[in-house]
Amino acid sequence: MSDSPAARLQVLFEGHRLTPTQRRIAHCMVRRAADVPFLSSVELAELAGVSQPSVTRFAVALGFDGYPALRKHLRDVVPAEAAAGDSLNEYQQAVEAEIANLRHLAEALADPGPVERAGRLLAASRPLPVLGLRAAASQAYGFSYFAAKVHPDVRLLDEGGTMLTDRIDAAVRAGATALLCFALPRHPREVVDALAHARETGLTVVTVADSPFAPVATYSHILLPAAVGTGLAFDTACAPMLLGRVLLEAMCDGLPDAQARLEEFDAGAVARGLFVE
Repeated sequence: MSDSPAARLQVLFEGHRLTPTQRRIAHCMVRRAADVPFLSSVELAELAGVSQPSVTRFAVALGFDGYPALRKHLRDVVPAEAAAGDSLNEYQQAVEAEIANLRHLAEALADPGPVERAGRLLAASRPLPVLGLRAAASQAYGFSYFAAKVHPDVRLLDEGGTMLTDRIDAAVRAGATALLCFALPRHPREVVDALAHARETGLTVVTVADSPFAPVATYSHILLPAAVGTGLAFDTACAPMLLGRVLLEAMCDGLPDAQARLEEFDAGAVARGLFVE
């Protein structure tokens, strides 16, 4: 198990039945794992967008007498070596945080079962809708770009609005059985609504998200978490991007003609002079 503060927090939350408000607090705590041991209940409430009593009830739900007891526990379990990062500048700290996120992802993939199951579901869906809005749009585009080389019908859903539901319905009518979603903070309400609709239509929802406590978790049949970095002005998403490629590899394993399609593409690219060697 990783010694990162985020990993330790996730272990603390596992096994507890949390309300939507409590899941929101947990999600906020994971994203701000390094800061949480030093935040007051009022500060945490403001960050999570909930009331201060909700933070207190959350601490009690985890088995503590109140928030002060939870905060004391968090201070006790923060790895001592975490302070070593103080000698690095802010850019180095951001890189180190991403390296820690990647290590945690590697440890999570020690059990390949969820990714392999998700890969089979995506491979079997004809067509395969891939959803990602706002911050997650680039993740969805990158997956779709490569997936289209091995999957016969990939449909990128990277624009919101009233047409989004229509495009999900069209995919279902065409035979889709699963939907892949990339969900990163800040989480657009449209994504949550779209996943709720996708489930209503009978689609199996596979989601790559920044946390198992993200708002999309409730609407996902399989949720594959990969933390984002929060040390810079804008979040960094190296781990979700890499998890998307791992999922793509698992999907290829479920497509018997994947290699033949790749070879066909390569031959066509050479004939067209598509790439500069």
